[in-house]
Amino acid sequence: MTSFALPRGLDRPRIADALQRYGVYGAVLALLVFNGIFTDHFLTADNLRTQLVQVAPVVIVALGMALVIGTEGVDLSVGSTMALSGALLPLYLGYGLLPSLLVALLAGVVVGLVNGSLVALVGLQPIVATLALFVGGRGLALVIADGQLKQIENTDLLSLGTDSVLGVPVVVLIAGVLAALVAGLVQRTTFGRQLVAVGGNRKAAALAGLPVRRVLIGVYVICGVLAALAGVLATARLTASDPSSLGNLMELSAITAVVVGGTPLTGGSVRVLGTVFGALLMQLLHATLVTHDLHDSTAQMVQAGIILVAVYVARERRAR
Repeated sequence: MTSFALPRGLDRPRIADALQRYGVYGAVLALLVFNGIFTDHFLTADNLRTQLVQVAPVVIVALGMALVIGTEGVDLSVGSTMALSGALLPLYLGYGLLPSLLVALLAGVVVGLVNGSLVALVGLQPIVATLALFVGGRGLALVIADGQLKQIENTDLLSLGTDSVLGVPVVVLIAGVLAALVAGLVQRTTFGRQLVAVGGNRKAAALAGLPVRRVLIGVYVICGVLAALAGVLATARLTASDPSSLGNLMELSAITAVVVGGTPLTGGSVRVLGTVFGALLMQLLHATLVTHDLHDSTAQMVQAGIILVAVYVARERRAR
């Protein structure tokens, strides 16, 4: 990527550092101000509530993806994991909500164990290790559901996607609580510090006696469980299990949220709040473009441009 000269007195790495740390917050604020001025009824409570409900599953998946990327990995199977957990739900709802939820989340554990073992024990590159379940996971979901969309009528499950507590949607509350828990995991626990150390320099972490393999497997399991939970909540919101479309392109949305939020693809750092705002930025940007009658393809091109800017900023920051 070609560098360009800045006017004298401007320090490119410092600017890149500031952009990576705070750019996503400024961008969200700028979008809100823009819509407050130029978009009718955008800043209403109902519309903001809708935006938060739509972005909540992305936030949940992106939290797990941030942990994986923090170890210099990536998980391409999160969308398929959502489809798999959504396909399993209707099969076990006859036994009650709790058993069906446990089975759906167990699917995330199994996916995470497979991915983590391939990375930590077999030594495959994360993009290769997770590619198998990226393809096979959705195929398995289609087989489980017999390729059919299945309506959900269990009111307890549907309440997860439609109910509110004190005016705040349950799915948004769950995403907020999970963000706080993941932030605490990264900043306050030994596992979080080991995760960052493994992502910063895996060989040095191993030489220091850190349980590198256990950390890697644990990170992929957490990512798998969060993806499965997002699949449950998305199924509850849509009132149907649709293995053919649930979670489509979720892996790209999650990676985008993480990168735009300031977590470097090279690992060694996890920005949880930035990830949440990264997902929110992409949601608000898409809503803004659609509201102003721009086609989805335009939104995707703008999203691609933002990713390139985020990657360029990260590259400049590493050069510091």
